[in-house]
Amino acid sequence: MIKTPLVFAATSDFAGKIRGKSFPLADLEKRSAKGVGWTPTNVQITCFDKIAETPFGSLGDLLLVPDAETLVDIDYGDGSPADRFVLGDIRELDGAPWSCCTRSILKQALKRLEDLGGVRLVAAFEHEFQLDAGSPAFGEAYTHSGFQQKRELAESLMAALGQAGMETDTFMNEYGPDQYEVTIDPTDGLRAADHAAVLREVTRSVARRCGERATFTPIRDPENVGNGVHIHMSFVDAQGIPATYDPAGPAGMSSVTGAFLAGVLKYLDSIVAFTAPSDVSYLRLTPHRWSAAYNNLGLRDREASLRICPTSAQDEAGIARQYNFEFRAGDAAASPYLALAAIVHAGAQGLQENLAAPPVTQEDLSLLSAEALKARGYTRLPEALPEALARFEHNDIARSWFPEGFAEVYLAHKRGELAYLDSMPPEERCAVYAQVY
Repeated sequence: MIKTPLVFAATSDFAGKIRGKSFPLADLEKRSAKGVGWTPTNVQITCFDKIAETPFGSLGDLLLVPDAETLVDIDYGDGSPADRFVLGDIRELDGAPWSCCTRSILKQALKRLEDLGGVRLVAAFEHEFQLDAGSPAFGEAYTHSGFQQKRELAESLMAALGQAGMETDTFMNEYGPDQYEVTIDPTDGLRAADHAAVLREVTRSVARRCGERATFTPIRDPENVGNGVHIHMSFVDAQGIPATYDPAGPAGMSSVTGAFLAGVLKYLDSIVAFTAPSDVSYLRLTPHRWSAAYNNLGLRDREASLRICPTSAQDEAGIARQYNFEFRAGDAAASPYLALAAIVHAGAQGLQENLAAPPVTQEDLSLLSAEALKARGYTRLPEALPEALARFEHNDIARSWFPEGFAEVYLAHKRGELAYLDSMPPEERCAVYAQVY
């Protein structure tokens, strides 16, 4: 059968979904200059394919302009169609970034960090996902036999991610039923978000080819563990020299790192509206799920919202290269661009306010009373999406980080998502999110 190879031009939207349109691959250079037509109201398509309240209506025109450097073209060698898509920015007709383009918003956040702190962000997204097996495996957490059962999927996935331009790291069967984790090496901030968007799509594609269905839903069972997205971050200066670590700083934090992390923690209760943006995300953000529930920085603590990660180097230069921190209050219902932009803006705000490095906890904060938490400056994170949205809505500083009009559109989108769920019980809500993610 004759074919014209197509490439799918994609944007990661408010729902964390990859949407776009295709055109002939031969036109990629031309389309990278002039784009393809896009509609403003598309941003209000929720994860349930319902259009939330929109200020745009049927009016307006935009351009989705692909970035040819992000081209993914994977030949699986099995006779099936290639995975061929390219990520891009949404722009106004005059070429200006559109106010609701998630990729452009991240670029703006990264520039703010560089301007305020003189550093560039290096990041990597760790993803957990589950396979939608009819009868979940029992007794196979972290086992060799559990891995061996999915070796074909694991090896095909790692090969596909390599073809997509990523340096692969690890794959393992995780603690939850039919749960797996895939990690890749760090890269610069924008490319790290690109890789996160690509990884999710490629994982789903490889799973289908193996007769499986992968879901990145934040939590599939209210009584079990959830699927997180952990974002590892560090800094380099203008010369590419590591700038995250200072042996004289508290817990090894450089002055830039300390102020950045203090900013993230100060504004965390507002930015979880972007990092954990689904209704069921808040079933996961509870104590004792190896998730995050308070605005604390922990040392090697996997229940802290921010975690200083261990290093194995024995010399100062090696420690400086390895030293990084991990954001744990996120999941894959979030656009990786919006999630990272919100974190970076909060950290940059910490630099702007010249905040002191936060204290490091090594205890179970859930054992403290509300009064004791408040006295020590800790806040319980929002326990439901409406609360998270309200905290962002009423935080004028957090709203100011984003383009004019963005906050109103985003809030309307998420409230439209919530309206679809209406009175569904938690189990049913988990089921519909597992279906769409």
